[in-house]
Amino acid sequence: MKKAIGIFLLLIGSAGFSAAAPLRVVTSLQDLASIAGTIGGSRVETFSLAKGYQDPHFVEPKPSFVLRLSKADLLIVAGMEMEIGYLPPLLDQSRNPKIRPGGPGYLDASIGCEILERPRGVVTRAMGDVHPFGNPHYWLDPGNGRVIARSITTRLSQLDPPGAATFRTNLAAFEARLTEGEKRWDATLAPYAGTPVVTYHNSWPNFLKRFRLVAAGYVEPKPGVPPAPAHIVSLVNLMREKKVPLILMEPYFDERTPRAIASRTQAKLLTFIPSVGGVPAARDYIALFDYDVKLLADTLREKTGGK
Repeated sequence: MKKAIGIFLLLIGSAGFSAAAPLRVVTSLQDLASIAGTIGGSRVETFSLAKGYQDPHFVEPKPSFVLRLSKADLLIVAGMEMEIGYLPPLLDQSRNPKIRPGGPGYLDASIGCEILERPRGVVTRAMGDVHPFGNPHYWLDPGNGRVIARSITTRLSQLDPPGAATFRTNLAAFEARLTEGEKRWDATLAPYAGTPVVTYHNSWPNFLKRFRLVAAGYVEPKPGVPPAPAHIVSLVNLMREKKVPLILMEPYFDERTPRAIASRTQAKLLTFIPSVGGVPAARDYIALFDYDVKLLADTLREKTGGK
C-alpha cells in the first residue's frame, strides 16, 4: 500500500513538474528575446539565434540551432524576410511543425507595428538589399516595442493559459517602464530635433522618425552595396553643405570608409547599437534606448557646443 501511494505521489510530482515547465521560446533577435523574457518571466526560457553585436541579416546557422528549434514551443521572428537567408533550412531540419509559419508556435513580431519605407512597384536586385515588405528595423521605435510586447503576451497566454494573468501583469509593468522611458528619451533628444545625420546602413528610419532626427544620407549608396569613390565624394560634399555633425555606424561594419569620411567632414563617427546585447550596458530592451539616447545626446551636445 505504501509503495502504491509512493508511486502515485511520484506521478503527481512528475505531472506537476511537467505542467510547470517553462515554455521554450526561440527568437531571431535578442530584442525579441528580451521582451519575451520580460513578459514571460519564470514561465519561459528564451534563446536568440542572432546576438546583439551581429548583423541580423547574416546569421551563421549552427547545428545547435536545429536542436533549439526542434524543442521550441514558440518561435518569434522579426519577419519581413529579415531571416530569409538562414532560417528556412533550419526550420526544415528541426522537424517541428508547430513553429512553422501558420503554426500555433510561430509569431511574426512585425504584425501591427508601424513599418516604414514600403517599396512601391517591383523590387529588383538593382535596388540593393531592399526588403520587399518595408524596412525591417521597426523595433528601434519604442512604440513598436509596445506592440511587440502585447503580441507576445497574447501568444504566450494562448500557449500557457494558467500563466495568462502573470503575463498581463508583466506586460503592464513593462508598458509603465516603457512610457517613463519615452518621456525621458524625448526630453533628452528634444534639443536636437531636425539635426541631420548620416548612417552607414539604412537601419534607423524608425529611430530617427521617433526622435525627430533626419537621415541626410548613407555611406552605402544602396542597402548592402559598398560605397564607390564617386559616392564617397558626393556624400562628403553633401555633409559639408548640410553641416552634418554625425555618422552612425552599426558595430558589425568596417569602419575604415566612414572614418575617412568623418575626417574629411569634421563629423563624429559614432558606433551605434541597434540591438539588445550589442554592448553589456544594453542588457534589455529599455536599457538599449537608455544607452543609445544618452550616447547620441552626449555626442551631439559636444558637436554643437553644449546645445
